[in-house]
Amino acid sequence: QVQLVESGGGLVQTGGSLRLSCAASGGHFSISVMGWYRQAPGKQRELVARITGGGSTQYADFVQGRFTISRDNANHILYLQMDSLEPQDTAVYYCNSVSLKVAHDPNLGSWGQGTQVTVSS
Repeated sequence: QVQLVESGGGLVQTGGSLRLSCAASGGHFSISVMGWYRQAPGKQRELVARITGGGSTQYADFVQGRFTISRDNANHILYLQMDSLEPQDTAVYYCNSVSLKVAHDPNLGSWGQGTQVTVSS
């Protein structure tokens, strides 16, 4: 059973930056597909970015070069550096870990409890 604990959320002004972290325990971190998702009030959860064990990345269109996903396989930590934040980035951000075999469906993996990101205008 994989356990994921997010941290680093908070309140920031438009144009500011935050760095989210996700500490993983259990499972096989180095070969798992790790991802960040977000859910705003009244909206469905959506992909922000994903990264494979080998470092290949995928970003949502709305990221537009503002966010960077990375991972530390030695210490089992996933990061999301978020720059040029906008009010529409306000959401709860969730960490996800899923096996490469079923990476098409993050719900077949594990979720963290989420961390709130609020961007004020």
